[in-house]
Amino acid sequence: MKRRMLFGFVLTMASILCATTGYAKDGADDQGPENSKSPSSYSGSCKGLPSQAALVKALKASVAPAVKNGGFDLQMWATIVDRDGFVCAVAFSGADRDDQWPGSRVISAQKAHTANAFSLDGLALSTANLYTAVQPGGSLFGLQESNPVNPEAAYKGDPKAYGTPQDGMVGKKIGGVNVFGGGLGLYTSAGQVIGGLGVSGDSSCADHNVAWRVRKALGLDKNGTGPAGVSSAGTDAIIYDVIFSQGRFVSPSGWGHPECAPSSTKVALDIGAGVVGSSLAAASAAPIE
Repeated sequence: MKRRMLFGFVLTMASILCATTGYAKDGADDQGPENSKSPSSYSGSCKGLPSQAALVKALKASVAPAVKNGGFDLQMWATIVDRDGFVCAVAFSGADRDDQWPGSRVISAQKAHTANAFSLDGLALSTANLYTAVQPGGSLFGLQESNPVNPEAAYKGDPKAYGTPQDGMVGKKIGGVNVFGGGLGLYTSAGQVIGGLGVSGDSSCADHNVAWRVRKALGLDKNGTGPAGVSSAGTDAIIYDVIFSQGRFVSPSGWGHPECAPSSTKVALDIGAGVVGSSLAAASAAPIE
């Protein structure tokens, strides 16, 4: 009896080992050498994406005092993620990390993740485009609760290194879904999405304007035209068409974002980062005092 039990045990273990070995081999064959690393050691690929120094330069050129974007003209955080959502670079525009809202560092990463996660080669959705759709009764209600931020990645490392090449988020998958302005997909000249950019630190409308400028400065806006999107301009521009009708706010396009201030709307129109619905067109055309 004992011999039969021992023999059965040996056969069972041999079967398990063979199945495990076969599965590993099949997985390696299917995914190729670049994915042969264990999941815990994979830290993304930033090939074709800007360096941290390039992001800093583009960000500084896209905020006050270099240019105005509406809002409060505050200093900003910016984050770039690769196509798999891993953080490649984090930067700030001020002289020190304390010159920006501390909370906007993680928000910028969340925006970058969102824009990348919900953009395709043929259809880009900016985080601003998601605002209306996620409201109660909207077609994407609940989306903002999916893909939560990874707190271990968000707050890892020495805070003194935040916004530097040694930022603890770099190489980590941040996650998160943000549904107001400031996040854009990053596109090659051929129209391929290769990652996402997130900007935060001012009003959401100003954040979108800054992100639009940064993406253009980095040359990742599909040859300056902007990727194909849901706006009337055919791009992922912010859509100012939210109006109050029959006791509630509605967006005729279904992809609208509330107007923050006439000044930020005007900037968006001037740089091609936004469009307006007919109800806002006349007001947006008026001069800003």
